[in-house]
Order: sequence, then C-alpha cells, then structure tokens
Amino acid sequence: MKLVVVSAGLSSPSSTRLLADRLAASAAGRLRQAGATAEVEVEVVELRDLALDIAKHLVTGFAPPTLGAALGAVADADGLIAVTPVFNASYSGLFKSFFDLVDPDALTGTPVLLAATGGTARHSLVLDHALRPLFAHLRAPTVPTAVYAASEDWGSRGPGADGHADGLAVRIDRAAGELAGLMAARPGMGTAGAGRDNGIPDVVPFEQQLARLGG
Repeated sequence: MKLVVVSAGLSSPSSTRLLADRLAASAAGRLRQAGATAEVEVEVVELRDLALDIAKHLVTGFAPPTLGAALGAVADADGLIAVTPVFNASYSGLFKSFFDLVDPDALTGTPVLLAATGGTARHSLVLDHALRPLFAHLRAPTVPTAVYAASEDWGSRGPGADGHADGLAVRIDRAAGELAGLMAARPGMGTAGAGRDNGIPDVVPFEQQLARLGG
C-alpha cells in the first residue's frame, strides 16, 4: 500500500513539509492500526528539489528522469497527501505547475488529503475555493477534513487559528483517519482487522448509497 506525499514548501526546513510529515505519519499509523495486510510505504515528493525540472518540462514537453519518477509515484499512489503554502489567497505556482504535468487520468479514484500552510487564518478558505476544485477536475475524491495550519497553530493545544474548536493535532488525526479509511476501502486493499472497531470510519461505496436511495 503506497502513500505519496507532495510538499510544495519553498524553504528548508518549511512549515509545509512539517505539516506534510505529520499528516503522513498519522495516516500510516492509522492504516497499521487497522491491520493493513500490505506494508505501508510512504514516499515524499519535495517539489522544491524539482523546480528546475518542472520548468524544463513545461517548456520542452519532456520530463527529466527525476521528475518522471515523481510523476510516476503520484500516478501509482493508493493515497495522496497534497500540501501547499498559500500565496495571494491560492496554492503556490510550483504546486500548480507540478499538478499541471500529472496525467489527467492518473488520479482518478485516488483518495486525497488536502492541506495548506499560511501566515494567518485569513487564507484558510483556500482549501475549499482552490484546492478542492483542482482535484475534482482530476476526478480524485478528497477527504472531508482538510487541514490548514497558520503560524499561530504550531505549538497550540487550544482552538485552531481558522476558528475550528479542535486544535491542529486533532484535525491532523481526523483527516488522516479519513484518508486511511478511503485507502483501506479501495479494491485489493483489505485490512486484517475488517469488522472490528479500529477507529477508521467505514466507507460505503457510492453505488451502494445510490441503491439505498432507490430502494
């Protein structure tokens, strides 16, 4: 079972990468807690290191080997975590340029956890007005809980800066659990603990939901 993390932070270290790592660790832990029958492999794609290759691909139409491997990893993922810093109330140009190069069909049906970082809570709506439409276009289902981390969220145990009653750690755990649930529900991704209460919400296939409405 492969979990791929795309981080678009520009500095090293960055709060974007820190958030990406915490989300990945939590999601992998929830999958193992559920008794995933396949080993959970986590691969991080750091876009900062691919910036020149992305620019070359955009102007030449050919992907250098390192970028090609990153695009292949995203296409092969069983689950994806996508994290971007916020610039001018939207995702970063580097983040968008990378996903412009992803094959339009590569993420169809792949569950995605969305996250973003910013200086203030004013930009938290980027998750819904920019990131969700992008992945809807790519036909990738996104988990209900998206995570935004403002500067004041780091180290805080109280309410989040974006107005949520739950702090950052709680939102990370909730979003990771939702992603783990969708990954475990994919065909061929069974868990050894099926049928027991493992903290991951059951995911009812869309076809079954439609059938129930019709009945």
